[in-house]
Amino acid sequence: MEFLIITGLSGAGKTRAADVLEDLDYYCVDNLPVALMTRFAELCLDTRGRYEKVALVTDIRDREGFGELPNTIEELRKMECDVRILYMDADVQTLVRRYKESRRPHPLAEKGMTTEEAVAKEEELLAPIKRSADYVVNSSSMTLGVLQNRLFALFAGEGRKRELAVTVMSFGFKHGIPLDADLVFDARFLPNPFYVDSLRTMSGLDRPVAEFVFSHQQTRTFLEKLEEMIAFLLPYYIEEGKVALTIAIGCTGGRHRSVALADALHKHLLANNINSVNINRDIDK
Repeated sequence: MEFLIITGLSGAGKTRAADVLEDLDYYCVDNLPVALMTRFAELCLDTRGRYEKVALVTDIRDREGFGELPNTIEELRKMECDVRILYMDADVQTLVRRYKESRRPHPLAEKGMTTEEAVAKEEELLAPIKRSADYVVNSSSMTLGVLQNRLFALFAGEGRKRELAVTVMSFGFKHGIPLDADLVFDARFLPNPFYVDSLRTMSGLDRPVAEFVFSHQQTRTFLEKLEEMIAFLLPYYIEEGKVALTIAIGCTGGRHRSVALADALHKHLLANNINSVNINRDIDK
């Protein structure tokens, strides 16, 4: 069983690191007391493979037990756990700024002590752990996206690439713009199948409606430019750290034009090995 211990300076990004590792299929537990680690490992081992990758966040908040971490790591290794340590680090100026922004006290801050002094005290206490760490990640100048990329490179495994989950959603403007939309495109300028008697009761998923919608040059050009824009944007969204993107395409009622376009874009993304789902929010309204 892979046992990753996430530790380091308070405010250096341990919880964010755990969030990223959770997306990489680690079972994560935040602020687990050191005294419970071996028992927790026993429970995981007893599941016979259910928990193959575990990440535990522990730090100076466990004031009385944290000093036992080196001995606990040795015990875990005797249990045949593959134990590694990820140490999250940051410079003093960054940590002081983060605590000022969060308006929370440093866990080691005592009456009359500055945050800078508390950070220095913590650095001294954690120095042995930092020296023995398998990975040291300094988050001082990292955006969330850069941190995700760094951890992904360390723990994702060979051959696995970062992916962005894309939702292509059709909707009707008269029913309101989707609240969770990241990108919104208006298809109301296209010829409307609603005014063709034989097509009115159908939807954009029906072949006659789709053929009508795409029989017009402006529709084909619109989809082509939309595909180009999405292809341009996706790598930058991934680099920035985004994990999910909702593309909303709207027409008047959300039944014909937007549905046909959303279905076509969804199929295009799948054909290009992009993780995509299609939702037609207002198709039955």
